Amino acid sequence: MTQTKRKKSDYIIQSVDHALDVLEAFHGEEDELGITELSRRLKLHKNNIFRILATLTNRGYVEQNQSNDNYRLGLKTLELGQTYIRHAGLLRVARPVMEELNKEINENIYIGILKDKFAFYLDVVESSHTVRVLSRVGCRVPTYCSAIGKVQLAYESMENIMGVLTKKKLESFTPRTIIDRDKILDHLGLIKELGYAIDDEEWDEGVRCVGAPVFDYTRKVVGALSISAPSVRLSMDRIKKEYVPLLRRAAAEISSQLGYESLNNLDS
Repeated sequence: MTQTKRKKSDYIIQSVDHALDVLEAFHGEEDELGITELSRRLKLHKNNIFRILATLTNRGYVEQNQSNDNYRLGLKTLELGQTYIRHAGLLRVARPVMEELNKEINENIYIGILKDKFAFYLDVVESSHTVRVLSRVGCRVPTYCSAIGKVQLAYESMENIMGVLTKKKLESFTPRTIIDRDKILDHLGLIKELGYAIDDEEWDEGVRCVGAPVFDYTRKVVGALSISAPSVRLSMDRIKKEYVPLLRRAAAEISSQLGYESLNNLDS
């Protein structure tokens, strides 16, 4: 009698499955979660949650905030994510283009993506200036007030845009942060029309950024390229006259290598 073929689900190790559930619980908007909250969300006993967190902490996948005993994702998760991203096409294609752009202007050049209603910086080629913006690789930033976020959000569906803008009260990070939803919608419309976004000290005082979208072969925005520098060195006039053309050219080069063809190219 032939042996019945078992389903893959028959081989699942429950303890590993629960550990992954704990890690995935940190994908929401909260940076930190406590044992009680994780137990409630995952419907697991607190003792089980504690043992899983102890194991993940030991391996560096989560870390404990000693001031409140809550847990947050550790550096190991970032390393693992970056290893995956490194093997994906976006970063592999973007890196040499970023290095060339950095040689031209000697400012921080970032590549980033949208994920779970936030923008994430994935890689950077840093400026050699003594005064420069600290690397933000691995950081998540709000989409509505960052160049790398706004320029991607502008190309999202209205449903996705409203999902970001209406989920909760929008936080004002600087006096320049736009938190009026109607104004943000108008601003996003202009960004899509122009093909680039500027963060005029809206997320971080003293820092200006400009971002341009990166498209793939499906003509979908899969990321954004950005320039970031202290505002004393990056005037609005310089951004528009010098950096926007350079940035858009670099973003177009990455897009082209990812298989993107613009409507103009298709029509020619």
